Amino acid sequence: MQLENAVVLVTGANRGIGAAFVAELKARGASKIYAASRDASAVHADGVVPIQLDVTDPSQIRAAAEAAGDVQVLINNAGISTGTSLISGDVADIRREMDTNFFGPLLMTQAFAPILKANGGGAILNVVSALSWFTIPGSGAYGASKAAAWSLTDNARLELANQGTQVVGVYMGLVDTDMTAGFEAPKISPTVLASAGLDAIESGLDEVLADDWAKLVKSALALTPSERSQRLLG
Repeated sequence: MQLENAVVLVTGANRGIGAAFVAELKARGASKIYAASRDASAVHADGVVPIQLDVTDPSQIRAAAEAAGDVQVLINNAGISTGTSLISGDVADIRREMDTNFFGPLLMTQAFAPILKANGGGAILNVVSALSWFTIPGSGAYGASKAAAWSLTDNARLELANQGTQVVGVYMGLVDTDMTAGFEAPKISPTVLASAGLDAIESGLDEVLADDWAKLVKSALALTPSERSQRLLG
């Protein structure tokens, strides 16, 4: 589908990748952009419709679906990283990551799938991660939540095909945002990531490998676990 004149909802739209999606959508001529954030007052972009939305709160998701019944494209971008270990970490922190990074997109998809159907099918874009395919010490909770989001993305694509809804998964390594400020490694810009994701919607693609790291990790899936670790960690 074309994004010109489309109605789009972006979660986590107040900064980072979400703000980049909003800017790119405006540049492509979207007719209405619902910019969702846990704090609607933190959305400062001009010409958008701010929505108060914590994706871990089912009541706020229901309210967003009622308020945005004209949505044609849903971008599930909101996410967190707590740096929690699966083995030694606090289970409450692990649950926070699963609630935000997996159950959030799941509940948003369930709430908006009927709306997309009523509006002609449309598209869902999930911002996932190359860490859905590989994990490193200290990122266990994040990787588990993103692996679940990968499965959700592929399953939603199959389940929503009959109603004409395109489902796109976007996978990447490090993006230059507040979340990765403490990492010294190559990073892509939020604008590059957002542009790649929106290009995929307009081109009818199912999956985006937005940087070289994502391509490398995806190529290593056929290896044994030890071979994969050797290739990716050295």
